[in-house]
Amino acid sequence: MPPSPKVERPSGLAVVALRGVGKTFENGTVALKSFDLDVRPGEFVSLLGSSGCGKSTALRIIAGLSMASAGTVEWPTGAGQIGFVFQEPTLMPWANVAANVSLPLKLAHADDTPSKTAAMQALKRVGLTEFANSFPRELSGGMKMRASIARALVTEPNLLLMDEPFAALDEITRFKLNNDLLAVWQELNRTVIFVTHSVFESVYLSQRIIVMTPRPGRVFTEIGIDAPYPRDERFRTSADYAALCRRVAEALGKAMAGDGS
Repeated sequence: MPPSPKVERPSGLAVVALRGVGKTFENGTVALKSFDLDVRPGEFVSLLGSSGCGKSTALRIIAGLSMASAGTVEWPTGAGQIGFVFQEPTLMPWANVAANVSLPLKLAHADDTPSKTAAMQALKRVGLTEFANSFPRELSGGMKMRASIARALVTEPNLLLMDEPFAALDEITRFKLNNDLLAVWQELNRTVIFVTHSVFESVYLSQRIIVMTPRPGRVFTEIGIDAPYPRDERFRTSADYAALCRRVAEALGKAMAGDGS
C-alpha cells in the first residue's frame, strides 16, 4: 500500500473546546482532572481509554447531560444542534421505528409532516427505510443501533456524540456499522466525537485519537491517523493499519502504566 497522504486538521474555530475540565462525583470519585480538548469542524475524533477512565463522562459534559466540577466548556461558534448516540439504543418498545426516530422533533414541537419527512430521510441514511413501521422487538441489535443513529441525525446536528455505540455487537455487524458510519460522516460533513475502548475501531474510524489516562482521566497523548478516506477492507487488512494499531496500542499501554515518557 503506498504511503498515505497526511490528514490535515480542519482549520477555523473549534466546534467545542474543553479547558481544564474536572469532574468529581458526589461519592468522591474523581472521573476527570485537567482535561483539555479542541475539536474542529468536520473532524472525526475518538476518545480512547480503558473502562472507567472518564471517556463517557467527558462526552456527557459536552452534551450538557452532566456538569463539570472544574474548568470550562467553550463553544466558539455557538453550541448548535447536538446528536447523542448512547451505548444502548434506548428505543421506546411501544413505538415503531419511524416514531422513535422522530421523537427529538416531537419533543421540540415540530410540525408532524416535516417531522415524518425528516425521520424517513434519516432512516434512509442508515438503510432502515423498509423497517419504518417495525417495532424495536422485531429488529436485530445492529438494526436497533442504526435506528438510534438515525434518531441522533434527525435534527441535523452539527456535532454528533457517540458513546461506545457498537461495543455490544458481534464483530461482523460492528465492522459493517463502522463502514456505514464513515459513509454518513462523509456525506453529511458533521463533526463526530466517538468514545471507544477498542484500538482497532479507533484507528479505522478516526482522523485523530485522544489517548486518555486511567481515572482520573486526562489527555495522555493524541495520535493523528494519516490514512485517506474512504476506508474499506483493503485498509483494514493493510500493513499501514496494523502499524497504526501497534502505535496506538503502545501509547494506550503507556497511558495505563502511568508512563509519562
